[in-house]
Order: sequence, then C-alpha cells, then structure tokens
Amino acid sequence: MTPAALLPVLAAAAEGGEAATGIVPAGVPGAGTPADLAWLIPVIPALSAVLLLLVGRRLGRISAAIAIVAVGASAILATLVFLQLLGLEESERVLVTTVATWISAGELHVNWALLIDPLSSIMSLLVTWVGLLIHIYSLGYMHGDEQYTRFFAYLNLFLAAMLVLVFGSSLLTMFVGWEGVGLASYLLIGFWFERRDYASAAKKAFILNRIGDVGFMIAMFVVFQAFGSLAFADILSDPRAIGTGAAVAVGLLLFAAATGKSAQIPLYVWLPDAMAGPTPVSALIHAATMVTAGVYMVARMSPIYALVPDVGLFIAYIGVATALLAAVIACVQNDLKKILAYSTVSQLGYMFVGVGLGSQVAGIFHLLTHGFFKALLFLAAGSVMHAMANRTDVWGMGGLRKAMPVTFITSVIAWLAISGVPPFSGFWSKEEVLVAALDTPGAFPIWVIGTFVAFLTAFYMSRWLFLIFFGAPRFSTRGPEAVHPHESPLSMTLPLVLLAIGSAVGGALEYPPGEGFLHGWLEPVIVPFVGDTPFIEHGFAQWLVIAAGLLGIALAFVVYLRRSIDVEALRARAGGAYGFALNKFYVDEAYIALVLVPGRYLADGFVAFDRNVIDGAVNGSAYLTRGLASVGRRLQSGLVRTYALGVMAGAVVVVVLFALAGGAAALGGS
Repeated sequence: MTPAALLPVLAAAAEGGEAATGIVPAGVPGAGTPADLAWLIPVIPALSAVLLLLVGRRLGRISAAIAIVAVGASAILATLVFLQLLGLEESERVLVTTVATWISAGELHVNWALLIDPLSSIMSLLVTWVGLLIHIYSLGYMHGDEQYTRFFAYLNLFLAAMLVLVFGSSLLTMFVGWEGVGLASYLLIGFWFERRDYASAAKKAFILNRIGDVGFMIAMFVVFQAFGSLAFADILSDPRAIGTGAAVAVGLLLFAAATGKSAQIPLYVWLPDAMAGPTPVSALIHAATMVTAGVYMVARMSPIYALVPDVGLFIAYIGVATALLAAVIACVQNDLKKILAYSTVSQLGYMFVGVGLGSQVAGIFHLLTHGFFKALLFLAAGSVMHAMANRTDVWGMGGLRKAMPVTFITSVIAWLAISGVPPFSGFWSKEEVLVAALDTPGAFPIWVIGTFVAFLTAFYMSRWLFLIFFGAPRFSTRGPEAVHPHESPLSMTLPLVLLAIGSAVGGALEYPPGEGFLHGWLEPVIVPFVGDTPFIEHGFAQWLVIAAGLLGIALAFVVYLRRSIDVEALRARAGGAYGFALNKFYVDEAYIALVLVPGRYLADGFVAFDRNVIDGAVNGSAYLTRGLASVGRRLQSGLVRTYALGVMAGAVVVVVLFALAGGAAALGGS
C-alpha cells in the first residue's frame, strides 16, 4: 500500500464513524476479535491502579502480583491485536473502535475511541512488554520499601495513561493520555518526596511539561477551526484542507508540546533531574513511555508535516542540536544515572531528526531500539546501585564485572547497541536516521553533526562502562564505608537478559535497511517526505559513522582503561570548557536568572498590590465603618439627661441657623 493510499483508508474510516460498533473497514471481522477488546488494554492497568490506591495496604505484597498480572494481560491483548492486524490486508489495517460518546456540544463531537493501526499497535507492544519487564524488575528493586503498594499503583497509572495516548483516536483523547503521563511522572519522580531535591525535580518536570502543553492546546483550536473535528480520521483523511499557514502553525505548536514531553531544546532540562525517582521509574520514563510521546505524536501527524517540510527541517535541526548539547554534557558527568539521562536527551534528538526529515520509519525504528537498550542500561544501573549501597559516583566503582557477571554482560550488549556497533540494534536505527539526513536537501550539516554525536555517544558510554566494571575497585570493603558488591536477584537479572536479547537482535525489525518489516508495516499509515538524492554515497557514509563510533570507544579505552592520558591533566587543559560542560552550560542557572527571579519579583509585586491596594480598600472600608460605629456607640449612653442636653443643643443650633438665614434674607432684600 503506497502512502497516497492512506488518505482513502482514513476517509473510509471517517465515513464509518457513525456506526455503533466503531469503524470497521470492509472485510474485517466484527465482534469477538481482539480489536474489539482493545479498549481493555489501557483499562486493565487503570483499574488495577485504582484498586491498589484504595486497598493496597491491606493487600500487602500481593499488590505487586496484581500490578504485574494487569500489565501482563494488557501486553498479551496488545500482542493479539498486533497479530490480528498482521493477518489483514494493508488496506484493512486501520480500525477505530468506539467505546462511548464523550463530548457532544454544538459542532464538537468527541468519542472515547481507539485508533488501532500499525503505528499504535507497534507502540503498544513496546509500552506493555517493556513495562512488564520493569514491573518484574521492581519486585527485587523495591523490596523493603514502605510504600511498595503505592509504587506499583503509580506504575500502572503511568502505563494506562501512556496507552490512552497511544490509542487515542483524536487529538483530544491523545491529550488526556498526554496529561495523564505528566501527572504520573510527577508522582513517580517525586515518589520519595521526603527529600526536598526529589520533590523539586518532580515539580520541575510537571511545570516544564505544562509550558509545552500550551502549544498542544492552541494547536487543537487551530485544527478544529480548520477541520471542524479533532478526530484523526477526519484530520488525516484530507490534510490539505487545513491550508499552508495553519499547517505551519499546527506543526510548530505541536512540536512545542513535544519539546516539553520529549525533552528537546529549550525544555529538556527536566529529564536529567527525573532520575531522582526510583530507578525502575527512570527506565520507564526514559525508554518506553513519556519521552517517546512527542516523537509518536509527530509521526502520527505526518500528513500535516508533509505539507510543510520546512517545519520538519526545523524540527530536525532542533533535534540534532539537542543531541549534540546533551552528548557533550554526558561526557563529563559522574553520576551513572545522570550520564544515561543526558544520553536519553541526545538519543531523542536523533528520533526527531528522523521524523522531522520525513523518515518516520527511521524515527520510530530508533524509538523502538532505544526502548530496548536504554531500559536495559537504566535497569543495569539500578542493579549496580543495589550492589553498591545506592552509590552513584562512577569514580567510586570499578572492577564490578567479576562480582556482577549477568549485569556486566547485559550492560556490554547495551553499550555496543547504543554505541552504534554492528550488528547490534542501535547501529541499524541510528544509521537509518543519518541516511535520511544525507538524502534531504539542506540537511547535510545534520548528518555531519549526527556523525560527531555518534562519536561522542560511543565515548561517554564507554567511559560509563569502563569506570563501573573494569580496572581496580575504587571502593572500600572494610570499615564504616564498606560495600560488598553482589549480583542482583533473579527478579532483577531476568529482565536484563530479555532486554539484552532485544538490544542485540532488534535491528532485524528493519533489515535490510529501508526494506525490512518495519518499513512495510508502518508506511501505509504515515506519509514520508524524505528526499532520495544522497549528498554522498550511502555505503561510504555508513563506514564513516562506524569509524566514528569505534574511534570514540578507542579514545575512552586509552583514557580510562590504559590510562595513557592523565584525566586530571586533560581536565586542566580543557580549563573553563570542562567546567562549563560539567555545569551543564549553566542552562538551569539561565532559567533561574531569566525566568524564576523575574517571575518571583513579579509575583511579589502582585502580592504587594493585592495586600496594599485590594485588601487595603476592603480593610479600609471596614476600618471606616468601625470608626463611625464607635463614635455612634458613644452617643448611646442610656442617660436621660444626656439625651435632653442633646435635644437642647440641637434646638439651639436650629434657632441659630434660622436667625442667620433670616438676617441674610433681610440684607439681600435691602
């Protein structure tokens, strides 16, 4: 099915929207199919979250089993839906299942409905299965935590919201899930809210995402004005109806929302702090759920972006700039989770390069492979923390490969994948993104920067691996600061092994490149607009990217394993540049100086105006009334002689006034 054939399929879906059973194109089985039960995929984890929040304390450890079974049921059902679509013809793989009417007001009609197509089905597989592995891992990691049941309730709430976002059949339904993952991330990042820095990180994530969400809301107004509907079936069936100007506005506004949710310049600063929550939360946010939402949304709206490819090119440049900035910062961080957090920001930049340049398959492909190896890296980091009494400084580790063989081997696989070493998954997806940059006019600088970022990625991830697992131990095994590294329990290592398999062979989803399964699976529901005129020959460019990755690994080997270069001397030579990168280019400080401090002064000014002017006027009238009443109260003495004296005084005043008036009249008559 060609991309152009997408439009009549969606148009047919739009016409069928009045049917009580939802949109079912001709030839698709009706009742009793997995697609008819797809609404349970987000509902089951949502119901389990509610149950655990209400009676979780009474259930105790059973709460974890309930949460895992709920996510497992969603994963199995998502798989059945995927298999159903797989068995259909390309023209029949766009289904909309209507659950109920949500809003019907004037011209606005919004249903609770699920858009089931190749894009949403492949995303649901990533969310549910990786989410399930993270749930299993959490059994061991969160063992002993006093808020054990609350943690699993929040995890399931997070997954339910992400699944609503993925399956939403309209922008408004997607927005419900969009806000849901924002709420759940706030709850999970600040899970240990007793620590002030953790609570601050949660608020930072919540507020920065709300800033981006303003763009999403305004975009919905523009879309409704143009189409009279917010349903994807109506919007994407005839995207040209929006007009070029409105398409530019919608494209930029939705990307503004994506910069918040998917951590791109200028709203990326919340994501590195999001690792304040428990490590399974970091894995869930960074790999399978929240941060992928913006990439998914841009891919979903590809027919709109195809109308204005210059907006897509702008998105790609923001993406590669974010990738470069975050990679440089990651090179000098010392916290093992913060290195991975900045790595996530950088890899998200690659994804936006793909979807921005119109190669949505490349962007989604990297999203999927990244989901495997980044979840693995974060869970491996959690395993290391579990063994090292929650220490996170990579300079206080070393030599852990012997004590933690499973964690070490799986970490090596993830390291090779993210470093772009063939044949591991990250190589294939990153290469496809960079090929899109080669083929697009005006995007060659993106390829150059992206290749340099590949070098930096291999360097900082090699640094991460070498400092943790190789060399002599840099920690004490005696005394009050002693640690005794050990391998994690099976509940933690089993997810590592399964994710390692995905990280190793995930590239098979799109092999051969540009012609693999994923390409044929997604192309019918997206509108690619990438060019086809490479700036330089693909094969030569591929070898350059491989060489860049190997060079990064070699440099890290020389610096951190062979110690042929003195690290301290290297830092001294770098001087201010090293400190600049170590302090994250002072972006947070700039936000404080340019936004928070003026905002605080503005808020203080409003408080002073409210207190002195608004409250002053109200309180002043009260004081005046009380003063007058006080004077009047003193006149009510209850003594007859006082009242008689008052009457006499009043009579005298009246007589005097009449006398004066008469005298004035006499003078006037003369």
